[in-house]
Amino acid sequence: MDPVSVGLLMALAGGAGGEAGRQAWAGLSNLVRRPFRSGGAPSEGLPTTSGEGELSRLEEAPADQLCAQALSEALAARATADSDFRSDLSQWHELAMTLRIGEGKTTNHISGGTFHGPAVLAENISGGLTFTTPASGSSAPPDGEGDRAPHSR
Repeated sequence: MDPVSVGLLMALAGGAGGEAGRQAWAGLSNLVRRPFRSGGAPSEGLPTTSGEGELSRLEEAPADQLCAQALSEALAARATADSDFRSDLSQWHELAMTLRIGEGKTTNHISGGTFHGPAVLAENISGGLTFTTPASGSSAPPDGEGDRAPHSR
């Protein structure tokens, strides 16, 4: 299984995804907090951590990339050592990925000045996007004058 992405863990810990995101985080928390299914000591092939400490630290500091990386590594180690955990984590991960959060961050910021032309605020645009712009060297009409039809007398 692929490691759980740091971005996804940070987004879920930070409350992204609304109610679905909260449920996904609760599901991961329950999964991590359940006891190891196979007995034995860490020296017998079990990871040195269940991931609970890393989970708690990320809950306290959801923007901390190092905490998210530590949790991702703990999840991977535990999944390697416990096939039941690996299977359940894989199912959780598939569901969490359907939320499409943590894949990237979109920031839109427009401020100050006067703008003439289109502005698109979006994360993903699929299909075509076309803008019609004035010919080179012409300037945009001030304050929407171009929106009025000419008057005939």
